[in-house]
Amino acid sequence: MSETALAVTAALLGLFVLAGGAYGLIYGAGMLRSSLLMRRTAVACYVSQLLVAALVCLLSPLSTAWKVFLVCSAVAYGFIPPLMWRLLESMHRQPTRSS
Repeated sequence: MSETALAVTAALLGLFVLAGGAYGLIYGAGMLRSSLLMRRTAVACYVSQLLVAALVCLLSPLSTAWKVFLVCSAVAYGFIPPLMWRLLESMHRQPTRSS
């Protein structure tokens, strides 16, 4: 891998992680505030993450195994914030035991 390809791939992977983190953070804030605008912004962050994953797959010289891992990770990122939100809601709805 050339120095330029390494720098471009590293930058794209940084954007991938940043978009995923923004998706999770904004999704949680949008659910907490019941804000449709924030939830739509979160979805836009997730879509940008998917686009960055596609760019990495198309432009980087990474091996096929890494590209498959990246695509699987990108798909999994989409499920994590909603699942975690449901888990947190269910945990806080359960009555606590008094000792």
